[in-house]
Amino acid sequence: MKIDFVSDVACPWCAVGLNALEIALARIGDAIPIELRFEPYELNPQMGAKGENANEYLGRKYGRSPEQLAQSRQVLRERGAAVGFAFGERERVWNTFDAHRLLAWAASVPGAQRKLKHALLGAYHTHGENPGGHDVLLRLAGECGLDVAAAGAVLASDAHADEVRARERFWQQQGIDAVPAVVIDDRHLISGGQPPDVFERALRRIAAARPGGDEHPVATGGDAAR
Repeated sequence: MKIDFVSDVACPWCAVGLNALEIALARIGDAIPIELRFEPYELNPQMGAKGENANEYLGRKYGRSPEQLAQSRQVLRERGAAVGFAFGERERVWNTFDAHRLLAWAASVPGAQRKLKHALLGAYHTHGENPGGHDVLLRLAGECGLDVAAAGAVLASDAHADEVRARERFWQQQGIDAVPAVVIDDRHLISGGQPPDVFERALRRIAAARPGGDEHPVATGGDAAR
């Protein structure tokens, strides 16, 4: 079973969704062979390199008051804790394009892309670091066992830029307008940072239906990207 996890490093619900999905996969174990791939999506593609104050930017983008944003963050902290992800303070919103380029490069090393994805989510959502900063990206690459010099060469060039943009366009053309979006076998969609039980039930249902050729895609609503 192929799973495309379409997400942005800047998306807090993507951190919740990834941890929840992995809990579901651990419960399923080897019963369903899984190929998990990470696909790019940018929530703030026009964000400048210096970033922007998170409360000001998110308040303007989503029309929310500081009190509403604080309430949303409390919900995130609770949902994150339930799946083993700790949210800290995120004072700024950053551009994540270079993070996606480095993730695309890391895909060539078995297991490295998944490690780097977790490291990036933690760096931003737990520690408030800039996930687009080259110093942060190089440090995380090294912590994930990747070749730091090669990672630096990627970041110093336009490597994987066209690939990332093409994949982002592809998912937008498929109707993806919020993340996380979990796309299974190119035809089933589970949207939002769902709890582990939701992912597990959907994956088992899809797997059970495969031999019979179920013609009804699964679409499960959930939390919108924010």
